[in-house]
Amino acid sequence: VMALIYTFGAISGAHANPAVTLGFWASGRFPARRIPGYVLAQITGAFAASAFIALTLPGHPTLGATLPHTGVANAFAWEVLLTAVLMLVILQVATGAKELGLIAAIAIGGTVGLEALVAGPICDASMNPARSLAPAVVSGRTEHLWLYLIAPALGALLAVGLWRALRLPQPTANTSEPIHA
Repeated sequence: VMALIYTFGAISGAHANPAVTLGFWASGRFPARRIPGYVLAQITGAFAASAFIALTLPGHPTLGATLPHTGVANAFAWEVLLTAVLMLVILQVATGAKELGLIAAIAIGGTVGLEALVAGPICDASMNPARSLAPAVVSGRTEHLWLYLIAPALGALLAVGLWRALRLPQPTANTSEPIHA
């Protein structure tokens, strides 16, 4: 993810995740008219990667399909939480005066890595509908696909609400009240 952001961040914002694109739209930071093209590109890239895996590892039983390991409800809850945390980090490091530019790649890539490390054994830590869609279709393992399409979208939208709630009003230069830390 970090390499993707460094490579494509200046070109497309490094949108590789439909849930993140949805979150940016919901936050008012991405135009609705651009969503179809971005999602099509995200899904196309995911299918290209899945096709490569299928061609080079033809005997692999899941080809990278994301599957719950601790029950469907538990995996759903984890995917919502993981995507919400990821989206919140993305919004925080790519917003206004605090925008960190390409340094944001470290925070975002680190978040994905940490979440995959912690939650991979629980739910495969997808956080990305495109990342789950393509391997599920290519491998034929679609029985839990709905979970990995819906939970990340809900998590991204939850993060936008939390992000809005966390944003404090900025003091104006004409205020006579002291600012307390």
